[in-house]
Amino acid sequence: MLMRTDPFREMDRIVQQLSATAGTWSKPSVMPMDAYREGDVYVIAFDLPGVSPEAVDIDVERNMLTVKAERRPVTQADSVKMELSERPLGVFSRQIVLADTLDTERIEADYEAGVLTLRIPIAERAKPRKISIGGESGRKQISS
Repeated sequence: MLMRTDPFREMDRIVQQLSATAGTWSKPSVMPMDAYREGDVYVIAFDLPGVSPEAVDIDVERNMLTVKAERRPVTQADSVKMELSERPLGVFSRQIVLADTLDTERIEADYEAGVLTLRIPIAERAKPRKISIGGESGRKQISS
């Protein structure tokens, strides 16, 4: 069997292994995310491949959203000899300050195919509305 080697790639991998440490609860690694608005809902999607839903912790305190997850190593038999290990293990975390215009009481969370998706509705008080003006000349409406 022929194998192509790249000494620089091997050196990068070794340096990453030596310098990168797994995240811990006191110093977690960052997890990648996307955030976007879909109509009247704000959507945040976190990449957590290989993490079981039971290992994900979602908290909201006032307007601070905290997501923590832990990827543990797979237990292997004594006869297994690891040849290459590049998937990060440990604790991953992300904190996001949510705007006051979001309804944190109605957050929905789904986890599918390694992606945690949070859907946060826009609060009713933040949606545009019409305001009536009363007075002597009659009522007029102004759009806001």
